[in-house]
Amino acid sequence: MSAVVPHPCRFGAGYKSNGRPRSGHLAPCFSMRCCLPDTIPPSERTRVVRESHRGAYDREIIDKILDEGYVCHVGFSVDGQPYVIPTLYARIGDAIYFHGSAASRMLRNVADGISVCVTVTLTDGFVLARSVFNHSMNYRSVVTLGKATLVDAPEEKLEALHAFTEKIIRGRWNDARQPNEKELKATSILRLPLTEVSAKIRVGPPEDDAPDYALPVWAGVIPLTLTPGAPLRDEKCHPSIPTPAYVEQYKR
Repeated sequence: MSAVVPHPCRFGAGYKSNGRPRSGHLAPCFSMRCCLPDTIPPSERTRVVRESHRGAYDREIIDKILDEGYVCHVGFSVDGQPYVIPTLYARIGDAIYFHGSAASRMLRNVADGISVCVTVTLTDGFVLARSVFNHSMNYRSVVTLGKATLVDAPEEKLEALHAFTEKIIRGRWNDARQPNEKELKATSILRLPLTEVSAKIRVGPPEDDAPDYALPVWAGVIPLTLTPGAPLRDEKCHPSIPTPAYVEQYKR
């Protein structure tokens, strides 16, 4: 994986296609080559076995799921004890980045090269069937395996922090104070290449046993979406400071 190779698909939400920030402060421009194929061949570990027809290995589908999610779960084992830790993440090109305190057990051990399993799940609906056994959920999920690498280059670390911030809400990076040297040292960021990864998706109505379709039981799907509420001003935020448009108009 090559470094310092600008490519439009690597720039965060605050960038124009030429790699320069849209406005405000200078943003990081460290980049890595986008080299994954349109379809990622599944390995024996990532091939979907149960309900194999729900498996997806298309790069565009996988990227879309990762870009829509906010929290990933990082699974790893230390001295025979398994751990699964939720954390913020962002996809930049052909890798996902996740971070935490430099003193955390997860970051200390993952940075040493322990194999990880990172998962992201989006819940799209409750599927109510005519029988309890056939109740289900509509969902989109991604599982990626590999060894995470500790990010040392300051430019790449800044780009990851930029991606985290802009993923939450576009425009925030240029408005808020950006990380100082002490904060950068206190934060560890790891990169996991998207080389062994697959998606699994369930969509559509209930799938009942043939005799159950005659039962007088309501069946269908309750769609689920993440809906933002009205912004709540911090009590210590001076009333003269206007609410940014990206806050007032935030939508999902």
